[in-house]
Amino acid sequence: MTATASSDRSPTLRPLTAKESRWSSGFWHDVADRTYRTTVPNMWEDFRNEGVSPAWRNFLIAVGERDGEHEGPPFLDGDLYKWLEAAISQLEVAPEAWLREAIDSCIALIASAQREDGYIHTATLIARRRDPEAAELADRFHFETYNHGHLISAAVRHHQVTGETSFLDIARRAAQFLVHLATDKPLELARSAICPSHYMAVVDLYRATGDEQYRELAEAFVQVRDEFRGGDDNQDRLPVREQCVAAGHAVRANYLYAGLADLIAETGDAELQQVLETIWSDVVDRKMYVTGGCGALYDGASPDGYPWQGEISRVHQSYGRAYQLPNTTAHNETCANIGMILWSERMLALTGQARYADVIERVAYNSLLSGVSLDGSEFCYTNPLRQVRDLPFPLRMPGDTALRPIPDPPPSDARLRQRYMACFCCPPNVARTLARFHERAASAGPDGLWIHLYGGSASAVNLGEGRRLGIEEVSDYPWDGRIQLTVTEAGETPMALHLRIPGWATGATATVAGEAVAVESGSYLRLERVWSPGDQVVLDLPMPVRMLRGNRLAEEITNQVAFVRGPLVYAVESHDLPDGVMLEQIGVRRDAYFAAHEGQIDGHRVTELRGEGVLLPPPGPGLYNDITDEALEPVALRLVPYFAWGNRGPGEMSVWMPVAW
Repeated sequence: MTATASSDRSPTLRPLTAKESRWSSGFWHDVADRTYRTTVPNMWEDFRNEGVSPAWRNFLIAVGERDGEHEGPPFLDGDLYKWLEAAISQLEVAPEAWLREAIDSCIALIASAQREDGYIHTATLIARRRDPEAAELADRFHFETYNHGHLISAAVRHHQVTGETSFLDIARRAAQFLVHLATDKPLELARSAICPSHYMAVVDLYRATGDEQYRELAEAFVQVRDEFRGGDDNQDRLPVREQCVAAGHAVRANYLYAGLADLIAETGDAELQQVLETIWSDVVDRKMYVTGGCGALYDGASPDGYPWQGEISRVHQSYGRAYQLPNTTAHNETCANIGMILWSERMLALTGQARYADVIERVAYNSLLSGVSLDGSEFCYTNPLRQVRDLPFPLRMPGDTALRPIPDPPPSDARLRQRYMACFCCPPNVARTLARFHERAASAGPDGLWIHLYGGSASAVNLGEGRRLGIEEVSDYPWDGRIQLTVTEAGETPMALHLRIPGWATGATATVAGEAVAVESGSYLRLERVWSPGDQVVLDLPMPVRMLRGNRLAEEITNQVAFVRGPLVYAVESHDLPDGVMLEQIGVRRDAYFAAHEGQIDGHRVTELRGEGVLLPPPGPGLYNDITDEALEPVALRLVPYFAWGNRGPGEMSVWMPVAW
């Protein structure tokens, strides 16, 4: 047997299908079950309920079955398509009769609404029923290409799961409309490339059909974008090959770079890959929150503070300057965090480097799961790292901004998840991500099986010529770092098994059939041998409670610390503070000891951290106040996983706490 750290060569990894990989037990199995049992059916109920959502009604009006005007944001069509992708993914692993009926009814209605030229956008179709002059792409913020992209992705997924072509034919017609734009209206296409899901979508379509025109269409998207001069908010002020930092709207950025990574996988464009690696490092090393959240700013100006003042443009929901990471006003849209998973998994497939899987894990366990309640029924649009009472300004609820008039936001310590929100882009994105999250557990490489994420998976690959390998992983991850992997099937020729050793897992150990092998954190352990059913590999990933501090340039977290254990970030909630103790009074000593304990939140099992903090004197009422000489008193603290905060009603919360040196 050979046991080595995997090299940095580019292996071109292929994600596994549901037939090859499932969450068979453990943490992610429970999340998947919750998604299928609650999230997906609830969302379908809400889309069909006109008292809750206008999504379904908009399509009925567009096809002439109902009278009325378009309601809701222009990207609402895409939200229905994202739900449809989630439902199709559920159909593959947990089929139910109602699910198939719902999917078929959606496809039939979409087919009825689509024009002969492939265009479909209910807002425009409804407007044209009253005004024949109403034109497509009249406003770049109508999100038409975004909607077409999500339609195509859902249709490709339907073809993969069912083998049918009814929805795929709709997607091909939609793609032909995009071909028409790239050929005849390139300026309009470039201007309308907002949240460019269509980059990823047409590569999906190319892979599903083998039709070269769709790969060429993806290349055309880049060309017309480079010829258009826009602004930082949409990442089109500079040609993509001249970009070196992440700027502007974080969802748009992460979707764009994920789509470009898809194109690289098909073209082998090394120059463009280097561009993406540079921008990705800018995000992870200087702009990403400890939770994996992306997009610090509600609003801002970009480039902010640069010498060429004439080129400043407005940005929103965006990446800020390097190390600009506010906590209370952190935006961190759930869609942006999902976009980071999409981008990182594509970079992982291109490179086989563990750092990309480490980021996927960080986002997944923290800023993805924080976007949905523990019961799977309510959702966050933003994911702040601190929530406090009595903010002296109305911090808007982005999920409400499609309402007219826009309602006043709730009290600043009562910003909770919602079952439905007027801007509903994030919830179905969560649904489709979690409904097929098993595909992110492992990959097939040229030499064997790669395991990226732990949490109860069963995976198997067959590379042909007798090279096959099946692995079942049993663990209590992320609560415990002991991971047992058992070979369930194997061929008669050597196969490589690559196991990710997380970057945080200092001191990790591994044994193969009881024999110790050397491991290196932040890499893949490569084990190659002739495997036999019953062979066991055991990983022990130490999970001490760690206390982190920020970079000296991250002003908002100066002299503060955050607690992490394994892949999980922790937070303190006011629900767990003694009576009369306020959040701003909580601090910790640098040598504080916190231990892991079994706990529950709203009936859901978690591992919590318990230890002793210090009670800081209450701050004065002024902007600046004198330091007092009061002694620091001890206070018992309970910290909960960040993803679980906000499940017990209104209250305050903070990831970062002052440190008493």
